[in-house]
Amino acid sequence: MPRARCRRKIIRPSACLAAVLLLTIAILPGCSSIGDFGRLSDAVVTDDIHAWVGEEAAVRAGAPISADNLTDDERTLRDLAFPLIEPPYDRQRWDAVVYEYGTKNSFQRELSAFDPTAYYRHLQGELLRSSAARYNQLIDDIRNDIVRIEPFFMAARRVTDLDRRRESSMAQISSLTPTERVNAQARIGENSMAIAWVGKSLEQRCASYRFALEHLAVAEPQPIAADADRVLTELQQQIAANPVVVAAPRVAAAPAAVGTRQAAVTK
Repeated sequence: MPRARCRRKIIRPSACLAAVLLLTIAILPGCSSIGDFGRLSDAVVTDDIHAWVGEEAAVRAGAPISADNLTDDERTLRDLAFPLIEPPYDRQRWDAVVYEYGTKNSFQRELSAFDPTAYYRHLQGELLRSSAARYNQLIDDIRNDIVRIEPFFMAARRVTDLDRRRESSMAQISSLTPTERVNAQARIGENSMAIAWVGKSLEQRCASYRFALEHLAVAEPQPIAADADRVLTELQQQIAANPVVVAAPRVAAAPAAVGTRQAAVTK
C-alpha cells in the first residue's frame, strides 16, 4: 500500500504571531495583554508593532512598500498614529494585541469604512449606567485625542523634514542602486500617506463626536453637554493648529523592485 503523503500547511508569519500571542494570553490564568492606563503590556510589544500603519496607508493608495528598516522617528510616527486612527473606543478588550498588530480582519474593515453614527451606537451599547456616564465617556475620549495630537504632529514634522533631506541626498548621490532609490522613494510615500491618514481620521473623529453629542443632547439632555461641547471645540482648535501639510507622495515607478507587503512585514 502506498504510503500517505504528508502535506505541509504554510502559515503566514503574521497569522502565526497573532495565534501564538492569543494562545499565550489564553493559557495564562489571570493574565491580560492590557497593562496600566489601557496600554499593552511590554511582554507582547515589539519595536515594529505598528510598522503596518505605513504599509497599510501605501496599500490603500496602490503604492509600493519599502523594504528599508524604519528609522527611530518613523517608528515613533507610526506608534503615535495608531491611537489616532483606531476607533476611539475603550481599549480594555481581551484581543487588543491583534488590533495593535493590525491582524484583525474586522478591524481593517472598520478602518476602511467611516460611519459617523458608529461611535454614538457604541456609547449606547456600552454598560454605562447613566446618561452622565455616557457624557463623561465622550469627554474622556475627546480629551485623550487632544493630548495625543501635539506629540504626533511633532513627530510628523520631524519625519517630513528628514524626508526632504533624504530627497536632497538622493539627488546628489550617483552611486545609489535602482533598488535603493526606489525603496527610499517608497518610504517617503509611506510616511506622507500615514500622516495624511491621521489627518483624515481626525476629521472623521470630530464628525463622530459631534454626531454623538448632538444626539445625546436630544435623547438624554444633561447640563454636562455644555462641557462636552467645550472640549470638542478645543479638539477642533488643536487640529486646526496642526494642519496636515504633506506634499503629494511621488510613488516609485518600479514597485517590483521593493518588497511586497508580506515581505515587508516578515523582513
